[in-house]
Amino acid sequence: MTNDSYDVVVIGGGPAGSTSAAMLAGRGYSVLVLERQRFPRFHIGESMLTYTAALLDRLELGDRIRATDFPIKTGAEFCDEQGRATRVDFTDQGEGRALTTFQVERSEFDDILLRHATDRGAQVVLEARVNHVDTVDGRVVGVTYTKDGERHTVTARHVLDASGRAGVIANQHLRSRKMAERLKMVAVFHHFDGVQETTNPGVEGDIQIGSHRDGWVWAIPIRPNKLSVGTVTRPETLQSAASSEQLFTDHVSRIPRIRQRIAGLDGGELRTESDFSYYSDTVTGPGFFVVGDAGCFIDPIFSAGVYLAVSSGLKAAEMTDQLLGGHLSEEDAGELYGRFYKTGYDTYFRLICAFYDHDFKIGRFLKSTGVRVDPVWVARLLGGDFWSAKNALGNHLRGLPEYATFAPYEPLFGCPVYPELDRLESATPDLTTRPDLVGQS
Repeated sequence: MTNDSYDVVVIGGGPAGSTSAAMLAGRGYSVLVLERQRFPRFHIGESMLTYTAALLDRLELGDRIRATDFPIKTGAEFCDEQGRATRVDFTDQGEGRALTTFQVERSEFDDILLRHATDRGAQVVLEARVNHVDTVDGRVVGVTYTKDGERHTVTARHVLDASGRAGVIANQHLRSRKMAERLKMVAVFHHFDGVQETTNPGVEGDIQIGSHRDGWVWAIPIRPNKLSVGTVTRPETLQSAASSEQLFTDHVSRIPRIRQRIAGLDGGELRTESDFSYYSDTVTGPGFFVVGDAGCFIDPIFSAGVYLAVSSGLKAAEMTDQLLGGHLSEEDAGELYGRFYKTGYDTYFRLICAFYDHDFKIGRFLKSTGVRVDPVWVARLLGGDFWSAKNALGNHLRGLPEYATFAPYEPLFGCPVYPELDRLESATPDLTTRPDLVGQS
């Protein structure tokens, strides 16, 4: 049974909410997680960044994930209609960093994270739909939710909204969500069983990203014999197709290196996702933080969704701890969290805009920069290096005014994954470019 009052109520049990709940419950706070679905449940977003793997170790989940049969990912392949391919090798990141990560089946992965929160002492209520955010004099003080047809009201010293696309606070309560029209896309995808690694023209475990004139196609191994394959395109392209299945078949057929991996296989149920990209300028306020996809979601081309969710979940928990422990004022905690959140999401948002503006080709964008970027910065940025003031490619993107999304804000730098390495490199001479290297993916 739930109580009437908690230190923290977390709306949503996905990676962002589970991360926050596990950390805060582990520090002795009473935490209630309200998740509207029954777990395990299907979810798209199977490819992980290398920085995510390092965060999972920090959460003491790395060994638990490695004990599954999720494929190990050591790089990313970018291919095209002509069958050409370029690979980003994660070993280019340099020493001291995780050089591999995972491709996962999200139903099991998310369930592992939520169970971890329970193990740490958080109380989790599944199939609980939050109907209302309760306020007093403009301050969020709790929520009202429905479970098995009964309404319940709970109060909290702080509320974390990790409700994903539902966006209980940003989208429903504040109505501050804005659509990123330049990145408005749809995805159509299948999960193929019976895939044999002998059909893979690249490196086992890698994600494949195939670009073509109307969008891009992904191929992600999520089990030893299971492949997630999808196409991402503009809504009008889907609308003009004879059917979603016809569009999927047409787009995948354009990418030879992906096409050969699923030849003769049945993809099972066809699924569709739409309205990929949105954001909110308001992610903090009296009594609340907005975490993960609840505040911003960006086209998944470079697989940063879970990483941004877990990173913001950790920071939200840290700032909540500082706030409830009396070490930071609510104003200061909110300012620091908001700047951190926007720095990470904004950097990634700009990377996606650059990819789309250069015909879905990361190499073409790199050449457009006018500088010769060391592959270390490419590998790190694609691995999750969104908060570093040292990353040459990240700094270049942040300097492009046409890619601004959030209202003007002051960035908060400092890598949440490798803080010691980040501080050490920030104190060394400039290593951003080398004249013997050309921009490359």
